[in-house]
Amino acid sequence: MRLDLLIDNARIRTMDPRRPTATRLGALHGRIVGLDEELDGTDAGCVVDVGGRSVLPGFVDAHNHLAWTGLAAHSLDLGVAQSIEEALAAIAAAAANAPPGGWVDIVGYDQRPLGRHLTRADLDRVSKGRKVYAIHTSGHAHLVNSAVLDLIDEVPAGDPGVVVDAVGRPTGLFLESATTLANSVRQPYSLAELTAAIATASAICASEGITFAAEAGIGGGLTSRSPVEALAYQNAIESGQFQLRAQLMVAAQSITATGAHPDDGLQRAFPLGLRSGFGSDRLSLGGLKAWLDGGMMARTAALSQPYVVDGPPRYGAVTPELDAIREISLAAHAAGWQLALHAIGDRAVDAALDIVEAAQRAHPRPGACHRIEHCGLVRPDQLPRLAAADVTAVVQPTFLHAYGDDYAAIMGPVRADWMYRGRAFLDHGIPLAGSSDRPVADGAPLRAIQFMVQRRSRSGAAIGPYEAISPEEALYAYTMGAATACRVEDRVGSLTPGKYADLVVLGSDPVTVDPQQIADIPVLATVVGAGLIHGSWPA
Repeated sequence: MRLDLLIDNARIRTMDPRRPTATRLGALHGRIVGLDEELDGTDAGCVVDVGGRSVLPGFVDAHNHLAWTGLAAHSLDLGVAQSIEEALAAIAAAAANAPPGGWVDIVGYDQRPLGRHLTRADLDRVSKGRKVYAIHTSGHAHLVNSAVLDLIDEVPAGDPGVVVDAVGRPTGLFLESATTLANSVRQPYSLAELTAAIATASAICASEGITFAAEAGIGGGLTSRSPVEALAYQNAIESGQFQLRAQLMVAAQSITATGAHPDDGLQRAFPLGLRSGFGSDRLSLGGLKAWLDGGMMARTAALSQPYVVDGPPRYGAVTPELDAIREISLAAHAAGWQLALHAIGDRAVDAALDIVEAAQRAHPRPGACHRIEHCGLVRPDQLPRLAAADVTAVVQPTFLHAYGDDYAAIMGPVRADWMYRGRAFLDHGIPLAGSSDRPVADGAPLRAIQFMVQRRSRSGAAIGPYEAISPEEALYAYTMGAATACRVEDRVGSLTPGKYADLVVLGSDPVTVDPQQIADIPVLATVVGAGLIHGSWPA
C-alpha cells in the first residue's frame, strides 16, 4: 500500500487511551490508516521526519465566533484604551478616516478601565457625523452614537436593556437582547464581507493549531451577522479560503413552526440560507444555541447572590425570554437537537438544568449530549446535579487568564474559587470541553491549557487554584473532550486509525515542559486531512 503521508520520528500523543503514544503515523485519502508497526512494509508519496517533535491531534475549539473574529480584525479595537480620553481620541482618528456618512466599527469596547460607560454624547463630539457602532468586548452590549440612534425605527420605552439618562433619554448603550435594536441598522453584513471574515478567522485558528471550530450561534440572537450566514461558510470552503472543519450552532430564535404531523416530533425548523451541497466532512450543523443570561464583564450574568460592586445590590438577570426558550428547547430536544444553553451565572446554570431535566423527563433521550456553554460560576451544590443531568461543561479558561483579577473581585473570595471549574467537574464525572469564545478572549488553545494547569491570571494571581488539572487532562479537554461535546468524536479528537488525519506539530511537548512555558510552545505545522494548512514540516 502506498500512503499519501507518513510521519516518522515523532513523539505522538494520540489522546486514545487504547494506544496513547506512537512514533509513526500514516494517512491515506485524508484519514489515518495506521501507527507504528501497522505501517511496516508501506511507503508514501510524502515522508516527513519531524525530528522528535511533539505531534498531537488538532485542537478542537468547541465554542468560537469565527465571523465576529474576522470582522473584528478589520475594526477599531478599543481594548488597549485605558481612559475615556484615550478611547475618544482613537474613535476621532477612525472617524476622520471614514467616508462622510460611513460607519466606524469598534470592537473591544470595555467600560471597566475607563471608569464608566461612554455615552452617545461622548461619541457625538468626536464622530464627525459618522455612524459609530461599538460592540462590547463581552458581546453582551452595544454602544452607538446619535447618528445610529436616529436610524432605529423605534426605541421601546421601559425596555431594561435600553440604558437611559436621568431624564429618560437613551444614552446609546444597549444591553443583552436590546442589542438587536442597534444590529437592525448595521446588519446584515454582505456574503462577501462574511466570507472574507471567516477566511481571516480560519487563518488565525490554523496558526494556533486549531483544526475544528464550532461557530456558537448563527441565524439570530446576540451573535447574528446575517440571516444567510451559513451560505458564507459554504462559499468560503468552496473557494478554498476556509481550511478548517467547522460546525454551526443554530440560534434558538431562528427556528419556527413547521406544521409537520404531531407524531413526527418535528414541530420546529429553520431557514438559514442553505443550498445544495451543504453538509460534508468540512461543515456540519451542531447544537441549538440559546442565551439564558449575560456576561460577567457587562455585570449581566445572572447570580443568586449579588456582585461585589459599589452601589445597590446587582444580581444580573435571567433572560426575560426564558419561557419561550424553555418551550423551544423542549420541542428541539424532542426533535433530536442537541441543546447548547449559554449560562454564565449560577442562577442561569440552574435555569439551564431545569430545561434539560424537563426535556429528558418529557422525552427521554440517553446520549443527547446537551451542553451548557460557559458554566462560568457553579456552586458546589450544583455539581451533583450537573453530573446527573449528563451535560457537558463547555468552558473558556482564557477568560480567567485575561479577566480573572476583575472577576475574582466582583465574585468575592469564596465564589472566586467556583469560576470556570476544572478539577471539580472531572471529579464529579462531568464532561469537560475546552473552548475560547473568540474574540471575547485570546483563542489560543495552548494559552488556555496553561491556565487550566496553573490557574493564574495575567497578573499572576491564583484564581481557584484547587481547580487546577493536569496537562494531560487539559489536552484531553481541547481534543477528545471538545470533539465529544460537538458529537464528532468518531471523526476527530484523537489520532486513531479511521479518523481524519487532523494534527498539529509542536516545538515542545505540553506534558513535559515547565507549565509556565506551555503557552509559548511554537506551532510548527497544522494539518487537516493530511494537508498542511499552516506552517511547514520541520526540516
